[in-house]
Amino acid sequence: MAQPHEDDLPVQPIDRLLGPLERFMHVEAASGIVLLVCTAVALGLANSPLGPGFEAFWETPISLGAGSFRMEYPLRTWINDALMAVFFFVVGLEVKREMVIGELRELRRAALPVFAALGGMLGPALVYLAFQWGEPAERGWGIPMATDIAFVVGCMAVLSRRVPPGLRILLLSLAIADDIGAILVIAVGYTEKIHLTALGLAAAGLGFVVLLGRLGVRNRGVYTLVGALVWLAVHESGVHATVAGVALGLLTPARSYLRDGLAPRILARAAATLRGEGWGTGERPADLARRLAHVARESSSPLEYLEHVIHPWVGFAIMPIFALANAGVAFSLGELRDPVAVAVGAGLVLGKPLGILGASWVSVRLGVAQLPEGVSWRMLAGGGLLAGIGFTMALFISSLALPGAEGDAAKVGILAGSALSALLGMAVLWRGRPSP
Repeated sequence: MAQPHEDDLPVQPIDRLLGPLERFMHVEAASGIVLLVCTAVALGLANSPLGPGFEAFWETPISLGAGSFRMEYPLRTWINDALMAVFFFVVGLEVKREMVIGELRELRRAALPVFAALGGMLGPALVYLAFQWGEPAERGWGIPMATDIAFVVGCMAVLSRRVPPGLRILLLSLAIADDIGAILVIAVGYTEKIHLTALGLAAAGLGFVVLLGRLGVRNRGVYTLVGALVWLAVHESGVHATVAGVALGLLTPARSYLRDGLAPRILARAAATLRGEGWGTGERPADLARRLAHVARESSSPLEYLEHVIHPWVGFAIMPIFALANAGVAFSLGELRDPVAVAVGAGLVLGKPLGILGASWVSVRLGVAQLPEGVSWRMLAGGGLLAGIGFTMALFISSLALPGAEGDAAKVGILAGSALSALLGMAVLWRGRPSP
């Protein structure tokens, strides 16, 4: 009988909880660098002689259809509506994971991230409205509300051990919680007209996904087809199509389908067959091989598997393409004084940390939450500044809220405000805790 290898250490429950979190943060840190490079490329091309051609490329019309049904939109719209639905699907998976096995699963542990996220959404919106109340661009209040996880994780990676583990987990949970808020803002605040028939079909499609799971359907191709139809129905309903991605992510099971102890027994029998010991058992090796493939596929939960497979594609392909399509705005330094740019930048740089600190202080004073171990109020202030990096979601909401010149000014504010938030946040955290 084979002896256990000396390196085969027992897996503890905490390892199962922290493993997905560590993989997530590694992907986010690396993808943040790619995202930064693509942003610089987009800005460079937009402000070069190639700028008009670069912009025209993203406006190239692309049509898809069958029979009398046809959808024709610019390339940028396909990216923002279709590709970003996959991004929001991963957001839905992240939210589901945090609610089932992460920081948001228990009220006491979730209190601080949730309070901080609420303050981190309300503060930037109020600061923005303080600058734009009664103005045509008032509609852009949702732009500075959400935090970009990739850039925040990238900044924490640069700071390394100067960021305590408690603050890392808090910022990640906070960013996921305010992603929920941003999704609600998109669904409610920037939906102008609802087509109830299409919305009803989308709801029926989501119900069908639940039914397939109850019936034991495991074929991922079936779920992909149904998910595409749900996306189409949401798109035609007037609600932004990316909401379909979030809904499908939240419906993804977070537990393995295999009951405890089944996988080890099947794997043990497969090992015996490979050693030539299973020929007399009455079960053909080919049948056992199919079962082994099934066990390998079902040993992890659908949520964990899909996040593991899709997350790198989102981080290293979809988000960089989104940045290339949306971050390229031609501007001059004088446009940093544009009222919309100032409002967005102030919302990120001032509203975010003030909102996070204020809401966190209230929750701690009320006794419903407490600061993580090793995290001081100064460190939380630095984390709040980092949370002002609102790149991806902010650009996305700006494309919905403000068209034309106002939208371009908002992008300038996003880029400037996010850069300043990153620099200030890293400076505060660098001085706030000595490197061990």
